[in-house]
Amino acid sequence: MSIPQKNPSKDIEWLKDMKSSISLTASLIATLTFSLATNPPGGVVQASVGDSNECGKILISTINTTICVGEAILATRSHDKYLAFLICNTICFIASLSVILVLVSGIPIDNKFSMWLLSMGMSIILSSLALTYLFAANMVTPNSIWNSLSGNGFGISLFVWIAVVLTVYIILVVCACVKCCRKCGS
Repeated sequence: MSIPQKNPSKDIEWLKDMKSSISLTASLIATLTFSLATNPPGGVVQASVGDSNECGKILISTINTTICVGEAILATRSHDKYLAFLICNTICFIASLSVILVLVSGIPIDNKFSMWLLSMGMSIILSSLALTYLFAANMVTPNSIWNSLSGNGFGISLFVWIAVVLTVYIILVVCACVKCCRKCGS
């Protein structure tokens, strides 16, 4: 029984393809999350040309509050949901920029461990993006529709996403353990 020989040119090609794919994906997600921060779900308070007062009092569900031009409308109406959305969106944006920085900085990424780290960074990005979507959808979807879903749509979606992420992590850990056992056994 002979041990199959590794083909270094295929490994180099695989690394280049992975770096390109991760770079493109991280760039698109950074663009998307930047756009979501500057144009949030529900929009922002608009000003007319003749408006002299940039801030004004409004009544939202028995809460008398002040909202200013350029501020997110849903930040006032759904403060906690908007804050969760903003945190997830910011994590996603910063993680995307970090991955892009690592890729363009010239740090050598010439082994599978480096690519594994970048892949873990991408999984953080994608998880944050999924949560950003769920919080945004929850804020802009009327309660009558959201509550008509069997169970809580937000909870079900979140549970499914966590199951998918955990499955991928388990597969990655099992593959790493198998590779390690093979190296130790040879």
